[in-house]
Amino acid sequence: MRKWAIGILIVLVAAAGIFWATADKDLRRLILNLPTDRDVLFWSIAQRDAGFRAMDRMPVLAKSRVISAGKNVYPLPVGEPLEVGVDVDAYMKDQRTAALIILQDGKIRLEKYGLDFGSGPGRRWTSFSVAKSFTSTLVGAAIRDGYIKSIDDKVSDYIPDLRGSVYDDVTIRQLLTMTSGVKWNEDYGNPQSDVARFNAHKADPGVDVTVSYMRRLKREAPPGAKWVYKTGETNLIGVLISSAAKKNLSDYLSEKIWQPFGMEQSGSWILGPTGHEISGCCMQASTRDFARFGLFMLNGGKAGGQPVFPDGWMAEATGKQADTNLPGYGYGYQWWTLDDDAYTAQGIFGQGIFIDPRRKLVIASNSNWPHATDLQGGDQGKKRLTFYRKVQQALDSEAKAKQ
Repeated sequence: MRKWAIGILIVLVAAAGIFWATADKDLRRLILNLPTDRDVLFWSIAQRDAGFRAMDRMPVLAKSRVISAGKNVYPLPVGEPLEVGVDVDAYMKDQRTAALIILQDGKIRLEKYGLDFGSGPGRRWTSFSVAKSFTSTLVGAAIRDGYIKSIDDKVSDYIPDLRGSVYDDVTIRQLLTMTSGVKWNEDYGNPQSDVARFNAHKADPGVDVTVSYMRRLKREAPPGAKWVYKTGETNLIGVLISSAAKKNLSDYLSEKIWQPFGMEQSGSWILGPTGHEISGCCMQASTRDFARFGLFMLNGGKAGGQPVFPDGWMAEATGKQADTNLPGYGYGYQWWTLDDDAYTAQGIFGQGIFIDPRRKLVIASNSNWPHATDLQGGDQGKKRLTFYRKVQQALDSEAKAKQ
């Protein structure tokens, strides 16, 4: 027993040494605040400030997989500075924003960094549920590539371990739109909620951890009848894509978008305990590359000059497919939709990509809000939407002045 304990200690010390060696000077200043547990939802603000920029390098978390970048980088030329009409520094302080980039017509109109973000453009940050929109994108790619026949296929046709569960009657479309009718609790403040417990679930032998947890759930509404936000079901989508394409999500994303579109840096995707990417969460990338993903969508979903999606996918994915319980927001295929045809990828604690096709506008931001969402306290989400509207108004005024 003593030899075993000493061996474990040596492994932990070695892992900590590797982490320290790969951490830059700005991160080392925060090192004492790094969390020592996996319960991300219940880290302190100081722990999140440190952890969100290093989740794929923290020994306490599961392994991650690299999303490889290519040699050619999609350029982001600097355009005319944008006068938003608000105090951007004060806005970022209130939002606890680490990085904010506004692209308009493919040019950087504003770029600022906060939270002691050090080297700025080179720093990566975790996405949280922004990853859901990347996962949705890979469904579109898998349909065009012939790996998935139709989003009206049953989920259990692609994940045999779900057969005999409530998911026998659920389609891929209903997973994409969060309308499966399966009962789920996404309360980020409740340690007993499904979203807090499912990644720590002990998987049935030989079964993916998410599949093992989700197949035990019960039904609360007929499929397609009720919208409920469920991170676990996005994780199921990730398992489905990997099973259909016979590729892990990181490699598939690199193949279809990251390399051909021209992301500047390699990203990473944290893995669950049974080896699949946590597809409802936990990608790491620079804020500039998150903004480039917005440009990929603005450019019609083409990478390297080639379409990634089947015909009609973009309009369906980014259009309202389901009503939500949040005023002003609808839901598409893992995208939040707005009434003016803009749409967003959103992650807890203030991560986001806002895309407005009419104004050729992308706003990418990464933050560490005091609370996960406005439902847990505060009004950072409401203020962020107000900021988006201010940017739109500023661009409209600018265009009018040039007429």
